[in-house]
Amino acid sequence: MQILKLDTYSIFIGDIWKELEQFLEKKQYAHVFILVDENTLELCLPIFFDKIKNTNSEVIIVPPGEQFKNLETCQHIWSELMRLNATRNSLLINLGGGVIGDMGGFCAATFKRGIDFIQIPTTLLSQVDSSIGGKLGIDFENVKNSIGVFENPQAVFIDPIFLKTLEEEELRSGMTEMLKHGLIEDATHWNQLLEIDDVSETDWLKYLPTSLQVKQRIVEADPFEKNIRKALNYGHTIGHAVETFFLETPTPLRHGEAIAIGIICESYLSAQQVGLPEMELNSICDFFKLKYPQVHLEEKNFPTLIDWMRKDKKNVGAEINFTLIKKIGEAVINQTCGEEEIVESLRFYNRLADNS
Repeated sequence: MQILKLDTYSIFIGDIWKELEQFLEKKQYAHVFILVDENTLELCLPIFFDKIKNTNSEVIIVPPGEQFKNLETCQHIWSELMRLNATRNSLLINLGGGVIGDMGGFCAATFKRGIDFIQIPTTLLSQVDSSIGGKLGIDFENVKNSIGVFENPQAVFIDPIFLKTLEEEELRSGMTEMLKHGLIEDATHWNQLLEIDDVSETDWLKYLPTSLQVKQRIVEADPFEKNIRKALNYGHTIGHAVETFFLETPTPLRHGEAIAIGIICESYLSAQQVGLPEMELNSICDFFKLKYPQVHLEEKNFPTLIDWMRKDKKNVGAEINFTLIKKIGEAVINQTCGEEEIVESLRFYNRLADNS
């Protein structure tokens, strides 16, 4: 097992269960609650109870999916905590993907002005991304993560055993964030990930620590996203807008699929604005075109996409803020792009997608 030590908590990676048992014994919480959605209730909670025998815990169940990451679901979680007599000496265990981690952490951080919580992320996406950094929140009026707080968990426990419960598409969605970590800071990590052929047979334990260390270095340097932490937004200004748009359609995209589109568009902007070499742009686009589903973005919807981008939390005034890359492994933050440049990047993506 590997341990990443952060300023106020640790991330345990691998065979986590002895550490988790010791954590629970040491803390002696009055109540332990486990938050799951209907998928992790079926697929992951049995693994948890097989490994941890003696938790006197209550299970809180919510529906799965980004569309339920909202105030209404939070009210259900808070009501259940209240009904089950949760006190400030209670623990909430968030067992699930990014939605469970974000929303469960937010509910814990706000219930009775804060109860302890730990993260046990069960998807590749949540293991490499949302499990580190203390960003918690929910979507509001269809704007992703627009209501939230910064609050660190007591610990994060990552076991790749849960990845066996995932479909290939979910693994590839999570891999997008790992690829992003390589693009913004670690070209060697990017090149190693390119060599992965079958995501279902990959030993993710070989790659998880490197990806987490990239995010750890950035988050510790800038915990409240005032400066370099914005680098983690690469691919997300456009990607979040695309994800939000498709969430309202009969064919929603997974987070990583939308971010892959964002990375292609923002790599094009990087070539136009900060000199990303054409050879590296082509390498990035070729990989995402080969490995990820391509969708056509109707030009009539471009103004709607740009409206969503204007709601991004990192914007200043009327300008849309981007993180771009000068080369693979080197990000540059606080780059602004005008509407016409953004439209050209969306057209660039469409040309790639239409030639798939």
